[in-house]
Amino acid sequence: MKTLALDVGLKRIGVALCVDGKIAIPLDAIMRKNRNQAAKEVQNLIQLHEISSLIIGIPKGGSSEEEMSRRIKHFVTLLEFNGEIHFVDESMTSREALEFGVINTRKKDGKLDSLAAFIMLKEFHGIV
Repeated sequence: MKTLALDVGLKRIGVALCVDGKIAIPLDAIMRKNRNQAAKEVQNLIQLHEISSLIIGIPKGGSSEEEMSRRIKHFVTLLEFNGEIHFVDESMTSREALEFGVINTRKKDGKLDSLAAFIMLKEFHGIV
């Protein structure tokens, strides 16, 4: 069983992969030009890695929670995916990712976003 975690943002989508609920790794983030291009890239990852479940981060709390939740759920509808989809609270994952101390926060290359997706996967599967 392979799981893909997505930290969906307006400019970047952090991505992480988990195999058999035991091994999780962050992948290169997807840089969004538009939602259709981003959905196609996610779709390619789903097919390439033969994904059976998706973990999608939804930010809880904050003034934009409702708007971002709506946008993220709409983005997921663009995917052709028949496996399990789990929406999880992703608030604080970016802050946790910063604690790794290996990210240059001035670069907007998506590494922080993919580390956030990695943290979501670890928490979902209980990986230490």
